[in-house]
Amino acid sequence: MTELLTAAQMRAVERAAIESGEVTGLELMERAGRGVVEAVFEEWPELAQAPHKAVVLCGPGNNGGDGFVVARLLREWGWEVEVFLYGDAEKLPPDARVNYERWREMGEVQSYLDEGGGAFWLEPSEWGPESLIVDALFGTGLTRPVEGVDQFGWVTQMSGWHVDGRPAGGENYPDARVVAVDMPSGVCSDSGRYLRSDGQGRHHEDIRAHLTVSFHARKLGHVLADGPDACGRVVVKDIGLGQPADRQMVRKVDSPDRGGLGKRGGHKFGHGHALVLTGGSGRTGAARLAARGALRIGAGLVTLGVPPSAQQEVACQIMALMLRRVADADALAEVLEDRRVNALCLGPGLGVERAGELVPVALVAEPSRAVVLDADALTAFADAPERLFGMLHERCVLTPHGGEFARLFPDIAEKLDAAPVKGPAYSKVDATREAAERAGCVVLFKGPDTVIAGPVGRCSVNSAQYERAAPWLATAGAGDVLAGFITGLLARGFAPMQAAETGAWLHVECARAFGPGLIAEDLPEQLPNVFRELGL
Repeated sequence: MTELLTAAQMRAVERAAIESGEVTGLELMERAGRGVVEAVFEEWPELAQAPHKAVVLCGPGNNGGDGFVVARLLREWGWEVEVFLYGDAEKLPPDARVNYERWREMGEVQSYLDEGGGAFWLEPSEWGPESLIVDALFGTGLTRPVEGVDQFGWVTQMSGWHVDGRPAGGENYPDARVVAVDMPSGVCSDSGRYLRSDGQGRHHEDIRAHLTVSFHARKLGHVLADGPDACGRVVVKDIGLGQPADRQMVRKVDSPDRGGLGKRGGHKFGHGHALVLTGGSGRTGAARLAARGALRIGAGLVTLGVPPSAQQEVACQIMALMLRRVADADALAEVLEDRRVNALCLGPGLGVERAGELVPVALVAEPSRAVVLDADALTAFADAPERLFGMLHERCVLTPHGGEFARLFPDIAEKLDAAPVKGPAYSKVDATREAAERAGCVVLFKGPDTVIAGPVGRCSVNSAQYERAAPWLATAGAGDVLAGFITGLLARGFAPMQAAETGAWLHVECARAFGPGLIAEDLPEQLPNVFRELGL
């Protein structure tokens, strides 16, 4: 696990270091600027071989101060550098003003806005791939939309990006390289969302970086919502700060508990018995995927609970999995009298009507028994989510995608969907934490930026982006396998939060191990390879 900081947490870390006397704000700014230049030369070594051309865009706060340091260091390296300031130099914070004056001894500072209030336009014809645009306008300090929606248009055109992520190309707008200091301007560092005064989402004028250089730790906005698309590649530079003591910190899931995943022999019942309930005939595939995932991840036994109409269908297609006839609520209650069944999975292909009948039995039969609710098990309570919340307990895990989340938590989803007009914007982390507190159990809110929250505030992000991108996970049945992974880990004795985090991480690793062309059936079969890579 690595920490993901909010802007406020980062400011607290910096303030603590400065107040301790270990470092000054001016020294931190110098380290940050040097970190940006180091990251640029590490990312593009050819740029360090000879002087090139750079435009540095400086904002009205300390992020702008970092930009002045970058400009000075590049000029000392022999580069041709132009600097633009968004704001009034007289109103710069003290440390930023010092670096502004240091740069003024080397070169001029032009206004970013022209007399009409529009963004200053640079003729792009002389720019090429060796050119650099440094976005040091706002970073993590942005708390409201930038006035006007076309302020960054020339940067976008010169950097060669279309809004859909394709290179713009063309001889008029060559592909200059864009580097953002901390966060691309316009993106809220706490939510990864664009702040918008016009109530809209992303615009084609927004800056999109090839490289984003942050300091001390990644910020939430680097892994949430639009953040990954805006940031390009993210590099974190150490500037010599201590660690914050904040129990509400969000963590990024980087790897599983290897010790907990390894088996140490013993009887099959020592590794748990999971029960996965299926729907009727022709609707059993999703549950079979979940059951296969639970078995592959190490549950000692996995049983499929099927209605009479699906019994023959399922029996013809399983081997290591077991089968138990579960016709209705009474039959399920009878099955659950066996205390060795210690984890349940309800939802994948279950059918809304059958889910409405079986979920209450599963939840009240034995409060210490772990239960994963997915898909139809969530949708069945869309008209009365309070009824579901009243039955849930701390051993439950809910795994909604966006639509299911909105059906269970419509007011929370409405806040998340609203276009943010000030920062820090309401984020997926905020939404998942609020949902988990209301439900009284772990909530795993699926997506490329999967967020997992517990009922008392613990929260983590499983980011399938950047070097862990696995877009082929967007395939039918992948979520069913994830539910099975979590169920299998719960059967093995993992705590709900740990099972959700580990299952989500392994889910992405299996997709990455297989690669493009993945279908859901492939995911469980990749687990042995992933386990070998982990040294299990």
